[in-house]
Amino acid sequence: MSEDATTLIATLARRARTAAHQLAGLSDAQKSAALLSAAEALRQASPAILAANALDLERGRRDGLSDAMLDRLRLDEARVEGIAIAVATVAHLSDPVGQVIDSAERPNGLVLSRVRVPIGVIGIIYESRPNVTADAAALCVRSGNAVILRGGSEAVESNRAIHAAFVRGLEATGAPGDAVQLVPTTDRAAVGALLAAAGAIDLIIPRGGRNLVERVQNEARVPVLAHLDGINHVFVHRSAEAEMAKQIVLDAKMRRTGICGAMETLLVDRDWPHAASLIGALAERGCAVRGDEAARALVPSIDAAEPADWDTEYLDAIASVAIVEGIDGALAHIAAHGSHHTDAIVAEDRAVAERFLRDVDSAIVLWNASTQFADGGEFGLGAEIGIATGRLHARGPVALEGLTTYKWLGRGSGQIRG
Repeated sequence: MSEDATTLIATLARRARTAAHQLAGLSDAQKSAALLSAAEALRQASPAILAANALDLERGRRDGLSDAMLDRLRLDEARVEGIAIAVATVAHLSDPVGQVIDSAERPNGLVLSRVRVPIGVIGIIYESRPNVTADAAALCVRSGNAVILRGGSEAVESNRAIHAAFVRGLEATGAPGDAVQLVPTTDRAAVGALLAAAGAIDLIIPRGGRNLVERVQNEARVPVLAHLDGINHVFVHRSAEAEMAKQIVLDAKMRRTGICGAMETLLVDRDWPHAASLIGALAERGCAVRGDEAARALVPSIDAAEPADWDTEYLDAIASVAIVEGIDGALAHIAAHGSHHTDAIVAEDRAVAERFLRDVDSAIVLWNASTQFADGGEFGLGAEIGIATGRLHARGPVALEGLTTYKWLGRGSGQIRG
């Protein structure tokens, strides 16, 4: 790691810590006003943002970025307006800071309560999508956190233009511009310095592909909030209504194949009589289906699944299918191959569905609903920073509440432990 990168990150972190203290002194109304001002600044800066994005797209084409990557990178007037709307939406969300989680009076009269507070300084490392610059900044400011952003090199010009507009908007209301800082270099050493900044940065959140997330999790000396894969399952129980199962499975797989909430594996109860029709419906929608022996016995035209298929996040119009022995078989398969992201059951049997909801150890577990609801907006959380699949702190879509911790407050009347 270069000394220059270490010094750079240390400087950004000191400024962020100061800004975090200043944010703590702002009221709910002041933080909301600052974000509304940032949203308007983004609208006004639309020509500059689009010009910057054009440079990124030109370089991306020259460097051979895939069409999918170019689409994630591409901005137009409607997308810039969408970014501004997302920031304004966060401005109108309820402020979690200061919320009382619970309170109780002890026998000695001491009243103890847990109250939400900001985490402090958050580092966010992300790829491709320039809208993350504004989304992450808005969520962090609303929850009272300062943030250091390190975007991917493919979106460097777009990120700089969005960041500059956002900061102008904050500062126009007197909010600290250093609450949102963008690492000014694309040098990979800066990522290493962020990951090593224990004590200066309180939390790292990676948003991107497996290589990025694995590097962050392997190298970080700072707590990490992340997920690797969305190996999501839909289990169709023998009590499932056929048309509902078809609609849910098609939506879960084919609505958007490249998102982390897409279904990757379909599990079908051996006693459900409509399996062949459902597998055929997937294939008719353009999905390449790979099945186990039992699935291929029902639909011989599908490809044979390899062992690796059960552990693969395709992010494409590909699905693996396994025929399982009821709820026990489904639970065993998910336990062996799931990624603790999102899993769903289609069933009319309430007792079976409740067992699935209880026993599947994933951040999001659904009954009679598509896995594509794995989204902070669909959960009523506004924008999200990502979906966490770990077991500590936050799970599932991480929005404002997930960007807070808590402290204990004690209110006494002279109590001592004599």
